[in-house]
Amino acid sequence: MSIHNAKKTVLTGVGEVAKGLGHVHRVEILELLAQGERSVEALAERAGLSVANASQHLRFMRQAGLLASRRDGKRILYRVSDVKVIELLGALRRVAELNLAAVREAIGGYFRERDAMEPVSRDELTRRMKDDLVTVLDVRPEDEFDAGHLAGSINIPLRQLAARLRELPEGQEIVAYCRGPYCVFAFEAVALLRRSGFKARRLEDGYPEWRAAGLPVE
Repeated sequence: MSIHNAKKTVLTGVGEVAKGLGHVHRVEILELLAQGERSVEALAERAGLSVANASQHLRFMRQAGLLASRRDGKRILYRVSDVKVIELLGALRRVAELNLAAVREAIGGYFRERDAMEPVSRDELTRRMKDDLVTVLDVRPEDEFDAGHLAGSINIPLRQLAARLRELPEGQEIVAYCRGPYCVFAFEAVALLRRSGFKARRLEDGYPEWRAAGLPVE
């Protein structure tokens, strides 16, 4: 293979990976799979897609090397192929934040209206957890919590939070997290907790980034 052909092969592969992320539904599917492996049917239901549409996106992403799969009886379960895929998604998000006006407007509007405070960094949360100074609250759906969560966290899905506030300790700061840095569950949870008199903040990102950083999970 010549130098020119080798370079073209590499760049073609990079382009295939980029195309694999080139649709909002694929990015959403990737965020869901970053929580743990799922079947086509489960992904379709959670993302609000038809099974046929979800299958098409999954095939495209698997061909691009973003996903891996395994057979479990009659089902095919999909998962993120590598932790580097999570890092890639984070890099794309940061580029969008810097360069796309619509993204900045959404962040400055919906998200900042619900939580203008500086989020808790992973390092800060790790220290505070060691000193037993915080309650870590996972507000994702139960199945995502069961697939994996921050070690020592408790699970109260956002839809149940208002009815289960008595389960949270009074007088201790609560740090909420969900699927990622702009997962609306954590923003809504923090807003609800503050209205209810709790001292609450959110984690700077979510479970996938915590796991990708090699921090303790269960």
